[in-house]
Amino acid sequence: MHDPLNVSADGTRKAFAGAEDLQTPCVVVDEPRLDANIARMQSIVGNRVELHPHIKTHKSVAIARRQLAAGARGITASHAAEAAVFIRAGISPVTVAYPMITPGQVAGLLKLAADRDAELRFIVDSSFGLDVLEQAAVETGRAGGVFLKVDVGLHRCGVDPENSESLVLADRLARSKHRFMGLLSHAGHAYGAGNPDGVRKVAADERETLLRFREALRGRGIDVPRISIGSTPTMLCNDGFEGIDEARPGNYVFLDLTAVRLGIATRSEIALAVATTIISANRDVYIIDAGSKTLSSDLGPHSVGTGTAFGEAWSDELETPLIVTRLSEEHGMVARGATDLAIGDRLLIYPNHSCVVVNLAAGLHLVGGGEQRRLAIDAADNRIRAQGEGEDRD
Repeated sequence: MHDPLNVSADGTRKAFAGAEDLQTPCVVVDEPRLDANIARMQSIVGNRVELHPHIKTHKSVAIARRQLAAGARGITASHAAEAAVFIRAGISPVTVAYPMITPGQVAGLLKLAADRDAELRFIVDSSFGLDVLEQAAVETGRAGGVFLKVDVGLHRCGVDPENSESLVLADRLARSKHRFMGLLSHAGHAYGAGNPDGVRKVAADERETLLRFREALRGRGIDVPRISIGSTPTMLCNDGFEGIDEARPGNYVFLDLTAVRLGIATRSEIALAVATTIISANRDVYIIDAGSKTLSSDLGPHSVGTGTAFGEAWSDELETPLIVTRLSEEHGMVARGATDLAIGDRLLIYPNHSCVVVNLAAGLHLVGGGEQRRLAIDAADNRIRAQGEGEDRD
């Protein structure tokens, strides 16, 4: 049963309650669904695996603190400026899951982490990247933890575990000035796996690849302290966690239509939506006040989305969703079908990819918990650039 705007499964609570009072377009987060998603992921990992959630999804210090309060053991960030926001907020440890190749940025983060007594962890997948980390350690007299990033099938970043040069890099990393943390991967290609069985196969392949590579390194006398995996799909449809020490999913806090299409979530679990208003209409479409600058043009993560539209539109009057078929910058076109909604009516849009929607937004409106509150998107890219967070500085 869809019912994203009516009542929850217990028949008592209207989802996204309070969104109807906000000026549109705006990004709304259903607080009970958010908390339920956080609790579910914590329950999945239990005490077996440390959760270091990727905060690129929400970029919010307040939400990160909810995750930590629920049992997460640290956070993961996308880049240096994003990591700095959370270090300054007193959160530790912080893993920068992105190859850093600028010595000044690495040195700046090392100094900041030392000043704030935070644990900082990097990844590396090349000799060049390790050179940069080593140079920063010499310049600052400080070191952090470093994971060797392993390509498990996404073919974005990471060393090839079957290539002998990867063993050489691992050996050099184990002897570096930084602390070798172990192996880290992101099975982002799971978003293109099609269904839960496909996702589970990706999860199994990821784990087996990492465990096999760990044994190869041990055979060379290299200790591998930790194995860290990522991706919301492979956590929700995992193949077990034997040999895994930590996980870094991000999207699970909100979810989106990509997760629904994959079969790893239901619409009733999506915690983020865009509240919009119908501002015009013709015989074919309703025109809403949310376009690509709000919903984004993304069809799904890693350009593997299976959607052909830009979101689903819901209201209390609809039994099935209307489809957002086209976007201009400030306008969205919603196919009318057989409906007859009025100009001024409100719609709630479930997006394809919640992470991108958050980064475009001015703020998040927390609703559904009895009191509407606004949350800052502390590490939105436009915000940290405007504040100079990306600059090299102490």
